[in-house]
Amino acid sequence: MTVVEAHGGKRVGIVLVSHSKEVADSTARLAAGLAGVPDALVAGAGGLPDGSLGTSEELIVEAARRMDEGAGVALLADLGSAVLTVKTLLAEGDELPEPARLVDAPLIEGAVAAVVTAAGGGDLDTVAAAAEEAYTYRKL
Repeated sequence: MTVVEAHGGKRVGIVLVSHSKEVADSTARLAAGLAGVPDALVAGAGGLPDGSLGTSEELIVEAARRMDEGAGVALLADLGSAVLTVKTLLAEGDELPEPARLVDAPLIEGAVAAVVTAAGGGDLDTVAAAAEEAYTYRKL
């Protein structure tokens, strides 16, 4: 039995919140590709509905609902107001699937770590810890 099967076949979903649709969507594709998991539950929620820069509660909620299989949703954000928008949604308590968690992680490295861990069947705590650990990755 795989770890995912042990969780009833449910995986943690991942939502990447950015001020830019292109950054969020490209990072989601990059994470899934580098993880070798083309069917990963990862989606971007970037920009405003009209395509301009910003963050949208509507797009974040929609992406979180699409990525939710019932095992939780990890949200990673790029900059200040993206973080504040996710925090606001979490505080409201009725828009995002339960459980949902804002993860304190670098967007790109954290997304890759989260996707790999979620694809392996990690629960929300394990996915969040893997993404947060990405802060310690050294490049030199």
